[in-house]
Amino acid sequence: MARSPTRDLQVLRRYFIGQRRNALWLGAVLAVVTSLAGIGLLGLSGWFITATALAGLQLATALVFDVFMPSAGIRLLALGRTGARYAERLVTHDATLGVLAGLRERLLRGWARPEAAQRLLLRPARLLQRLTADIDALDSLYLRIAVPLGVSLGAAAMAGLLAGLHDARLGLALAAWLLLGGWGSAWVIARRARPVAVRRALALERLRARAADLVAGQTELAMAGRLRAQCDALAVADARLTQADLHMAGLEARASFVHGLMQTTTLVGVLLAAAWLVEQRRIGVPAAALLLLTALAATESLAALRRGALEAGRTWLAVRRLAPAVAGVAATASAPSNEPPRVGAAALVGDDIQLDGAVVRREGSARPALQLPWLHIGAGERVAVIGPSGAGKSTLLALVAGELAPAAGSVRAPRATWMTQRPELFRDSLRDNLKLAAPQATDAQLSAALADAGMQADVARLRQGLDTPLGEGGLGLSGGQMRRLSLARLLLQNAPLWLLDEPTEALDAATAREVLARLDARAQGHTLLIATHMRREAQLADRLLCIEAGELRADLRRGTPAFDTALAALRDD
Repeated sequence: MARSPTRDLQVLRRYFIGQRRNALWLGAVLAVVTSLAGIGLLGLSGWFITATALAGLQLATALVFDVFMPSAGIRLLALGRTGARYAERLVTHDATLGVLAGLRERLLRGWARPEAAQRLLLRPARLLQRLTADIDALDSLYLRIAVPLGVSLGAAAMAGLLAGLHDARLGLALAAWLLLGGWGSAWVIARRARPVAVRRALALERLRARAADLVAGQTELAMAGRLRAQCDALAVADARLTQADLHMAGLEARASFVHGLMQTTTLVGVLLAAAWLVEQRRIGVPAAALLLLTALAATESLAALRRGALEAGRTWLAVRRLAPAVAGVAATASAPSNEPPRVGAAALVGDDIQLDGAVVRREGSARPALQLPWLHIGAGERVAVIGPSGAGKSTLLALVAGELAPAAGSVRAPRATWMTQRPELFRDSLRDNLKLAAPQATDAQLSAALADAGMQADVARLRQGLDTPLGEGGLGLSGGQMRRLSLARLLLQNAPLWLLDEPTEALDAATAREVLARLDARAQGHTLLIATHMRREAQLADRLLCIEAGELRADLRRGTPAFDTALAALRDD
């Protein structure tokens, strides 16, 4: 069933208003006040200059002409317009940026669900587009559409009122023309610009995706002989974006022409009407100047609508993309939890781990990747998960960590820190990569964690030490160094549950034994769940979970012959 664009817009409108309602309304009011002050300033100035010039033609009139009240009014309007403009920019932009920043956080929290990392790896450019370009496009909803609509309404009403004081028909006609002409031309521009804006947004997303693939996979592309093809695809995406930009520039030029034509038509019409009123002796020349300049200022207030109309297509696409995510996050946040309470003798206690009928299914596979009718791990236990490659060891760790959601059953576990098979390192310094786990950690604490991970000597040999910059994905370190750095980060995290997936893989036997000895000491008071196929890692455990083909085949305790047999069957150093 197709989603309604109106419903999507209502979702985001409720979100905007719900976040900074008072600030948004205040900003809109200040924008209208600024526009009205500008119209009044131009109109009063024109009246004053014209009236002063005419009064100076006769000495008697010049002597009695009051220059102080109009001058004071002009100064008041000028100062008021300046102050209102400053306050309007401050309030509207602060409110908009605050709402958009909150929306980014809301989306990130909504996306931080099971399998979020896998989705990010599959479509990094798409999620980046949502968090940057799409959210940035939403500022047009308020700054370039809602506020300009209110400003144009206020300007048309003021111009119509001032003209209506001299002639009611002229006032009604001027107000109607400004609203119908301004809003109508903006609607037509928005209709024509929408497909172009959508094509441009899609071209930008495609360009980002091509660039991300080229940068992240240039080694693999070169080895496969596809580097030139990827560069050509990037050039094609850039050409499409350029073509969309040129088309948009053409539309903007035509929109400027339409606005200029409307402005000229308005001035000619008001000039003819004012001349007729002067000829009929119903108004004087100063009042005619007032009407003319008021109409000019009112048409200028419609210019902001043109920009909003040009960006309406981009905003519409962003609304369609983000509204379901915003609604989904809101529904998740407000939905009641179905998790049973932790009460009773058999309930989950403290930092225990409990899986009840948990089933994990991979997309496109009929056979479950993992199914555990029942599993309980007490707080402080040390458990090693063993089995052949592909048996489901890493899947179990991902399930306990919350990275995978069970297709059936329930999983309850305490807060965990997880060392995966693939170290997740970022293009930053060694220090900042470590501080992801403990932002307040001192250099002494970082050094202690590095020492326990067997990495301190390697860092000491680096010229910049902890300030050594790493490339994307930890580029600059060997595979073993990356694993040890990832282990040091785990040791810094004060979580009750430590999940380790082959923690000493790619380390030589001597270094691995030293690291495991330090890990044994540091793990006091923590629950350990280790996925391994190596004897040296499993020796840390007091319990072995033997998994095969996604099923738990045995649960062995230290001190039993079966435990010793299973341990001896594991790969030696």
